[in-house]
Amino acid sequence: MLIDQIKNYLVETAGLDPQTFDNPELKVADLKLDSLGLVEMLFEVEDKYGFQIPDPMVFLPMSFAEMVSAIETMVQEQTKSQAAKN
Repeated sequence: MLIDQIKNYLVETAGLDPQTFDNPELKVADLKLDSLGLVEMLFEVEDKYGFQIPDPMVFLPMSFAEMVSAIETMVQEQTKSQAAKN
């Protein structure tokens, strides 16, 4: 699941406490990632799902849940686009 992939990445790579994600109001900005950290996290998603996120900085003002939802939508759109090509 995408949310688990992102959480695991942030816990393992950024050293975040897993309990951080228990807060439903958690903002992306609260993750204390610099722009490079955010981009590297998103590279993990891009590599797994085979597409590029055009502007990673749009996620900064979002909640963590909103970011995950937006990325899931992008993944679904990419999947539909690839299926239409085949």
